Amino acid sequence: MSDSVKIAVDLMGGENSPEKNLEGINLFVKKNTNKNDYYFYLYGDKNLIENKLKQFKYLNENNYKIFDTKIIVSDELSAMSAIKKGKGSSMWNSIQSQIDSDADITLSAGNTGALLVMSKMILKTLDNVDKPALAGLWPNEKNTNVVLDLGANIDCSEKNLVDFSEMGAALFKSLFPEDKPKVSLLNIGLEEVKGTELLKNTHAKLKQLDKLGDFEFKGYIEGNQIMKGDSNVIVTDGFTGNIALKTAEGTANFLTKTLKEILKENIFSRISILFSYFSLNKFKKKLDPRKYNGAIFLGLTGPVVKSHGGTDGLGFYYSVELCYKIAKSNLINKIKENLSHTKKLNEEN
Repeated sequence: MSDSVKIAVDLMGGENSPEKNLEGINLFVKKNTNKNDYYFYLYGDKNLIENKLKQFKYLNENNYKIFDTKIIVSDELSAMSAIKKGKGSSMWNSIQSQIDSDADITLSAGNTGALLVMSKMILKTLDNVDKPALAGLWPNEKNTNVVLDLGANIDCSEKNLVDFSEMGAALFKSLFPEDKPKVSLLNIGLEEVKGTELLKNTHAKLKQLDKLGDFEFKGYIEGNQIMKGDSNVIVTDGFTGNIALKTAEGTANFLTKTLKEILKENIFSRISILFSYFSLNKFKKKLDPRKYNGAIFLGLTGPVVKSHGGTDGLGFYYSVELCYKIAKSNLINKIKENLSHTKKLNEEN
């Protein structure tokens, strides 16, 4: 077990917990045949967990340990209230396990604000990082985008955006080691003269960092180009990023719902489903948000992943798989190496 990836899971966070959390972990164990390569620290009500575990045949005492924690951080609590009431909770202890129990990464589907504040309090930020970022995965025509920040920081400085670029590039390289990170700044136009002074100054610094090899800087990108895949690390402030995220989610849901309604309109459209089943199924899988479930807090001394609270067991499985890939790739060291280049750039300037 000493060489295995140890994933600490807050089992009590999110809707339908701990059933959907355990279902996702069970599916991960089923799909990953190297049983000695991972181990789970499970945080939550032990009696409840043990009762639910009877449903999942791939989970056994060789691949998990339960840490009995009765306190639960509810979604209704503000971040500050959660801090006051949440010490010793399943969320708190799953983060603390990176310090006390040699866990490699923490996963929770619970209260996002509470998880971020607790993570910053317990793990602290990396040296020279002012603000951690919330990064997410989006589909594109060629593979997958890393997009950040998605809401952790409403106001950002040039340094923050530069840090986000380096951290996002490190995350992309960790998840897709065969591909080159290609960074773009989200803007209202492609020309260098467009945008705020903040974006223009950040643009100039990223052009300099391009020469150091952490990523290829592609310049500005507009919202309608995010899905093309010519860039794969999209950088913006948390206010803009959160709006872009919710817009993309809403558009995907609209397209899927509208397509379903059209295909059920009459007998001819229903018959057409038979001839286009595989294409429609491929379309559905490409837009399935569960495949991209899991936002990552970047800039902390340890990795923390936030699963969507309303996802199901399959969605939680994808966040578990994400945790496994991040831990195996030694993401934190990659981030530190990339950030050393920003520090060098700042000293030279």
